[in-house]
Amino acid sequence: MAIRRALISVSDKTGIVEFARALSGLGVQIISTGGTSSLLEKEGVPVIGISDVTGFPEILDGRVKTLHPAVHSGLLAVRDSEEHQQAMKDLGLDYIDLVVVNLYPFAATIAKPDVSYEDAIENIDIGGPTMLRSAAKNHAFVTVVVDASDYDQVLGEVKAEGDTTLETRKRLAAKVFRHTGAYDALIGDYLSKLQGEPLPERYTVTYEKVQDLRYGENPHQRAAFYRKPIAEAGNITTAEQLHGKELSYNNINDANAALAIVKEFNEPAVVAVKHMNPCGVGIGANIHEAYQKAYAADPTSIFGGIVAANREIGADTAQLLSEIFLEIIIAPGYSPEALEILTKKKNIRLLKLGEFQAAGERKQDWVVTSVEGGMVVQESDVHSLTEADLQVVTSRKPTEEELKQLLFGWKVVKHVKSNAILLAADDMTVGVGAGQMNRVGAARIAIGQAGEKATGAILASDAFFPMGDTVELAAKHGITAIIQPGGSVKDQESIDAANAANIAMVFTGVRHFKH
Repeated sequence: MAIRRALISVSDKTGIVEFARALSGLGVQIISTGGTSSLLEKEGVPVIGISDVTGFPEILDGRVKTLHPAVHSGLLAVRDSEEHQQAMKDLGLDYIDLVVVNLYPFAATIAKPDVSYEDAIENIDIGGPTMLRSAAKNHAFVTVVVDASDYDQVLGEVKAEGDTTLETRKRLAAKVFRHTGAYDALIGDYLSKLQGEPLPERYTVTYEKVQDLRYGENPHQRAAFYRKPIAEAGNITTAEQLHGKELSYNNINDANAALAIVKEFNEPAVVAVKHMNPCGVGIGANIHEAYQKAYAADPTSIFGGIVAANREIGADTAQLLSEIFLEIIIAPGYSPEALEILTKKKNIRLLKLGEFQAAGERKQDWVVTSVEGGMVVQESDVHSLTEADLQVVTSRKPTEEELKQLLFGWKVVKHVKSNAILLAADDMTVGVGAGQMNRVGAARIAIGQAGEKATGAILASDAFFPMGDTVELAAKHGITAIIQPGGSVKDQESIDAANAANIAMVFTGVRHFKH
C-alpha cells in the first residue's frame, strides 16, 4: 500500500506547513479543515476542504465538520476485506491513509486563572479524538500522528517506501490512545472538581513525562519522572535546573521533602534533608543565619544531603554551602555571586524555584500512593497551627520563648517519618528521632543526638503519648516544654509526669502521622 490521502487538522501548528508541503510534494492529497486549511492554502500547499469530501458544510460554529461517514469510512475500512472494499465502491467513498490531528488546548484553557466554565467546555474536542481513535483502531492500514515530534520519522518512511511500517503504525496508535486517554482524564478531573467530587467512583489521573531517570531507588529498578499537565509554580516539577548532573529518583523525593518543610515558614528558613527526613532546620533574621543553624543542628548528617531555602541565596551563604558535599541546593533564586561560587562545584545540582506560596496559603491537593494492585488517595496535609489552637494541659504554662519553639518544632515534626520525636531550641532543631516502632525509642534517638543541647529544649511529638514514659525520659534530660496531639486514654499519666517535672505541655488536637 501507499499513502495517497492525508487528513490534517491541528490546533498546535508547529511544523505542520513543512510537513504538509513535503507530503504534497510526494503526491499525497491533503484534506484539511478550518484554520489548518486556511494556513496551508496561505502557504501555497494544495488543500481539499473537508466539505468537498463530505458534501456537507461545517456547521454549528465548527462543532460538526469531520463527524461524517465519508471521513470515518475512509479511516475504519478494513482494506483487505472484500465486503468493506465493495461497500466503499458502492457508496463512492475513498480511503484516508494518514491522519494528522492534535486536539483543542483544553489544558492550556483551564490553566488560565480567569477561565470561564463556558470557555472550558467549548475547548473540549469531539471530532479530533474521534478521528484519532478511528485511525488508531485501524492502524493495520492507517498511519495516525498526534505529536509533531513524529513528523520526521513518518516523512522519512514515506519518502523511502511510500508508506510507514506496521511497527511504526503500532507505536503511533499506542501513543494516540495514551493521548486521548490523558485528554479525557483531564476533562473528567476538571468537571469532577467543579461538582465537588474529588474522590469519584473511578479515579483517573494523567501525568506528562519530564525525563527518564538513570534508575529508581536502587540501580536495578527502572524509573521516570512525571508531572501534572497543569503544574503550579514553586515545586520540583517546575523548578529550573541551573547546574549539575541530572536529578535521580532519590534526589527528586528528597528535594520534594525538603521543599515541603521549608514552605512551612514565612520567616527566612533553611532545611537540610537526608532520606526524606530533616536532619537540620533553622530560621533566622536572614538566610545566612538560618543556614548556620540548620548546619549546626547536625553537621554530620547534612553531608551528602539536600538543602532548601525559602529566600534567595547570596554569596555569604553560598561560600558556606560550597565547603561541604551536597547533592542539591534548592532556592527561589541565587545572586550572580552565589552562582559563581556554587557552579565551581561540578556535580552539585542547583534548582531555582522562583516564587512559591507562603505558609498557610497553600492549596489543598490530593496525594496518590500506590499499593500492590491499587492505590490510596488522601488530602495533602496542609494543616497549620496557631497559638490559639493550643490547649495548655499542665499547671505551668509555656513561656513566650518556649511557645515560639513549640510552634517551630510542630512545623518540622509534621514532616518527620513516624513515629517521630523532635527537639528544638533557639530556632533550630537539635535532635530528630524518625521512623521508630515505638515513641520512646524515637525520643531516645532525638535526645541522644541532641546531647547537652537537650537541656532547656522543647520536645515535639507527631502523635500522642500512649503512656507517660516519653515525658519521664524528657524530664531526665532537662526538656522544659512539650507539644503533642493528646487524645490517649492515658493522657493524664503524661500530664501528671509533666507536672511532677515542672514541664509545660500543650495539646494540639491534631496529629501528623507520616508513613
